[in-house]
Amino acid sequence: MPRPRTIISIPWLGAVDRAAGQVGRQIAGALRAAIAGNALKAGELLPSTRALSASLGVARGTVVEAFEQLQTEGYLESQVGAGTRVAAMLADQPRPAGPKLDRNARSSPLQIPLRARRLAEVAAAFTPMPEAPFAIAVPGGAVAPDDTWRRLGNRVRASRAAAPSSYGDPRGVMELRQAIADYVRKSRAVHCEPEQVMITAGTQQGLYLAGRVLLSSGDHVWTEDPAYPGMTAVLDDLDLVTTRVPVDAQGIDVDAGIAACPNAKAAFVTPSHHYPLGMPISMARRKALVAWAQRRNAWIVEDDYDSELRYAGHPFPSLQGLAPSRVVYLGTLSKVLFPSLRLGYVVAPAPLIDAFAGARALLDRHSPTADQHVLAAYMREGLFEAHIRRIRGVYAARRTTLIAALQRHMPRGVTLQPSDQGMHLLLWPPRDVDDVRLAKTALADGLVVRPISPMYKTAPRPGLMLGFGGFAPEELEAAAMRLGEAMDQYGLRLRARARTR
Repeated sequence: MPRPRTIISIPWLGAVDRAAGQVGRQIAGALRAAIAGNALKAGELLPSTRALSASLGVARGTVVEAFEQLQTEGYLESQVGAGTRVAAMLADQPRPAGPKLDRNARSSPLQIPLRARRLAEVAAAFTPMPEAPFAIAVPGGAVAPDDTWRRLGNRVRASRAAAPSSYGDPRGVMELRQAIADYVRKSRAVHCEPEQVMITAGTQQGLYLAGRVLLSSGDHVWTEDPAYPGMTAVLDDLDLVTTRVPVDAQGIDVDAGIAACPNAKAAFVTPSHHYPLGMPISMARRKALVAWAQRRNAWIVEDDYDSELRYAGHPFPSLQGLAPSRVVYLGTLSKVLFPSLRLGYVVAPAPLIDAFAGARALLDRHSPTADQHVLAAYMREGLFEAHIRRIRGVYAARRTTLIAALQRHMPRGVTLQPSDQGMHLLLWPPRDVDDVRLAKTALADGLVVRPISPMYKTAPRPGLMLGFGGFAPEELEAAAMRLGEAMDQYGLRLRARARTR
């Protein structure tokens, strides 16, 4: 059986006009122009004369004639067994100048759309920081998934179920949705069935999907003040009118929200562990928030940030358990495993889950299927809950080490925000300190602390977030000492002494 002839597409060569005659000269001229215009570069291999003649539909001898002419002119060079290439010496030859620009011609400057400028600012804000003390959410070493995760992943990926296939359900793999539904019922008092669970690419995507499904451009919403910048960026991008509701020791002040914006259609909150201050919403405030949502026919979007990592007593139950039909619950698995996993979940009221699936399909169809199967097996075999118990103990020890080190090395006037959960601590310097500038001073010394004054809308207060999750006790001890020195360099220690005289 004869082999099928391979047709080679060479866009820069163009079509041969047989009616015009002199086909060999046409081919030579097109090759010469392609070389002069840098479409073909010095040393680049050309197709064989046989392949090129078949592609152009001309006799092979015609192509040979064109190649020989260009070799004579020095454009091509040929070696037996090595094919024909553009002459290497042409790399050092000047290329003809391009078309001259008319500098007197009027041109309008490029106008960057407002939304593009805002998104560029978001990209800058989300640029990963160095993985140095006290970076937030950097699990590793003793808190990373152990070899069991790797072995299980190899086994599951080798199975037929996790093999690459066609598109999947935007809601996610049912085995993982079932495992998550079982887990949040037991550990977070969430009322749901697997059909109400949708797998996401993390909490950030869950926030965006909730805004798309529940709200329209121009709708009024509440969120906390201070608040997670990723949450406020989503609300701004969705063109929502956001009222920042102050937070006190009991969490979001519902009465203040009602007074400032009584017609809000949703509230975006972190009830179990406020970001960045760390306190939970009290039971009285939770009931007030649910009563407001039911009275106003509004929604509550619950970001269950760091809920698993409480070091005194049991984790707080979810807000969703108080009003399953009014609350969209967002969780993540990346934080307690590793951020690059990019798997989270939404638990939505049953009438909304199809809308969430549709919104997800428009974004990116679904999360990687193989990773979902691995995580489903990890949870189904009890390994995830064992991992949570293990890292809770590791984090508790690191937290204790850091608190003691800060008490030894911090200047007077610096206080620690009370909190008994999460992967970061919050330091309060004196109110006249520029925490953004102080964070830059620390960064110059190799420390990554996060200032919180930019997270406020009104009455900003300086503070520094210190992550401890990914760093060994000896690293935290040394870093606390260096942070004290950075504060000294900033001048904080001298000012604190002056106030005590």
